[in-house]
Amino acid sequence: MSNSPNLPSLLFLFIFFTNFFIDSVSSTTTCPIDFSYVETCPWDTSQCRDNGKHCCQTLLSLIGMGLAQHLKQTSMFQLPDHNTSSSCLSDFGAKLAALSVEPSLASICFENTTFVSNTSSCAGIITTQDWIEKVGPVSPLDSSCKGDLSGNSGLTKCSSCLDAGLNVYSKLVGLDANETKCFYFTVLYAAAMVNEFGPMDSRTAGCILALPLESTNQKSSKKLDQETILKIVYASLGALIGVLLVLGLILLFRNWAKKRKRNANHEEYVTTFKASIRPNSGAKWFRALELQRATNGLSQKNLIGQGTYGVVYKGTLSDGTSIAVKQLHDMDFQGDEEFSNEVEIISKIRHRNLLSLRGCCLTSDNFKGRQRYLVYDYMPNGSIGDHLSDNHRRKSLTWPIRKNIILDVAKGLNYLHYGIKPAIYHRDIKTTNILLDSEMKARVADFGLAKQSLEDQSHLTTRVAGTHGYLAPEYALYGQLTEKSDVYSFGIVILEIMSGRMVLDTSNPSFLLITDWAWTLAKSGKVDQILDESIRDGGPKGVMERFVRVGILCAHVMVALRPTIADALKMLEGDIDIPRLPDRPLPLSHESFRSSIWYSTSMNEPSRTSSSISTTSNQSLR
Repeated sequence: MSNSPNLPSLLFLFIFFTNFFIDSVSSTTTCPIDFSYVETCPWDTSQCRDNGKHCCQTLLSLIGMGLAQHLKQTSMFQLPDHNTSSSCLSDFGAKLAALSVEPSLASICFENTTFVSNTSSCAGIITTQDWIEKVGPVSPLDSSCKGDLSGNSGLTKCSSCLDAGLNVYSKLVGLDANETKCFYFTVLYAAAMVNEFGPMDSRTAGCILALPLESTNQKSSKKLDQETILKIVYASLGALIGVLLVLGLILLFRNWAKKRKRNANHEEYVTTFKASIRPNSGAKWFRALELQRATNGLSQKNLIGQGTYGVVYKGTLSDGTSIAVKQLHDMDFQGDEEFSNEVEIISKIRHRNLLSLRGCCLTSDNFKGRQRYLVYDYMPNGSIGDHLSDNHRRKSLTWPIRKNIILDVAKGLNYLHYGIKPAIYHRDIKTTNILLDSEMKARVADFGLAKQSLEDQSHLTTRVAGTHGYLAPEYALYGQLTEKSDVYSFGIVILEIMSGRMVLDTSNPSFLLITDWAWTLAKSGKVDQILDESIRDGGPKGVMERFVRVGILCAHVMVALRPTIADALKMLEGDIDIPRLPDRPLPLSHESFRSSIWYSTSMNEPSRTSSSISTTSNQSLR
């Protein structure tokens, strides 16, 4: 073995570990990694004695062996949670102490760092199956990183492995420009899944993980001129290291330049937001540190909702007030647009059935990136969608509770359409956006897609937003947005609450939409069969059937035959009669609408969904 670290692979470690941020927290969780190899592997412990300047780099390579072995055994690139990461770090320090290496070096080198799975780390990759889907079953690593990569004969092979790693990294960056751990994933995959000797073999660790190994010259014949050999090795590697460092610096500079440009644009947006939109909205300006403390550092224990576009955490302010903090992911300028829209619109509304905005926070940092936070009152009972999707919790929804929830939503929408000027169209009314407070009172939430109705603007929009199944046909097909688009979605919500069924049923193509199913039963005189079995005997049959009929009428395919939300509320309260359900023609446009819903659902096309600001919600976040 060479006395020096395998320098070509140091570039791997330099690039991927600079983005490998960790948060060490105390935990009693058992570590799934066996660190006994730390005492048996022939690594150069002198790097971590007498304050060696390369110690942290050496320890990163050393712990990488365990993570690669964990990947080989479990197909997981990282550990499941923060507590497991903390436990592993503690075990690792104990093994260092057994070799008379100061165990505190582990906490010093890994300060504020973690090895926890995160879908935003590298193109959504968490398992080896994800890797194969993104990179393919065969990659340049498979042909370049096999066999013995050690010794003089292995230098060329090791260099080829490095080039293959850069090739795969470039591909991953193309899939996810905001990656933070793709180099790290590439190295672990090559050591664990490609090289047949595995990460526990010193030959693999010495090249792919760049682990400094003990000098074998001390064990060889004394006739060899050790100093001469070292000079030859250093001379041979010097030129290669120079080229590799230049390539690495070029890659780093390109990424830095891109991030700098994006951050400059976002800094300008932050300045504009603070100067204009935020003061006019009246929302409280929270500091990022304040929200970090309230949510225990955005701890996983405080996570109450997550999805494609962000996460929601429960928090407690210094005065004891419970809040829900929605952190939006960095989504370039589309995220800025929806953030500003929600702050501007929701800050103007004050109604007991609408979830009001308590405040917001917006930062732009060269290292942490953009951060957007929306702060709401905490809703302890989750969303109505949470209750309907759980058989046990759905049975606890009595008829009086369901009735009040529907009326609360109707009153909230009535305020949006007629209580303020200009009117506001929510555009994303659905069960997961209807939250329940401690008294099971309903509040309509998530105004990220809300749109104001201005007289000098067309009601046609080229950007259709919302969730499959809840979109009115004329809006989904032609972009025609009116107040009755919200009424259609409200009708769907009524039918879901009254029947306990989901809006889409992909198991039954004949009745894909809940409206088709309910309409067929209603026209056959079987309205009572639409009611959820748990409430059929829980209240006046006539009143419950009236609610179902209002839901069917609101979700009518013909815009002109739907009531306004004001009339729908009067029908629900019994102030005006419900007209006879009009015929429901199925023109070609509606058939196309149903076909598009069926196609997108069966092909798993992503739709916009939202997480509840609650204790139990785990829906996807807008």
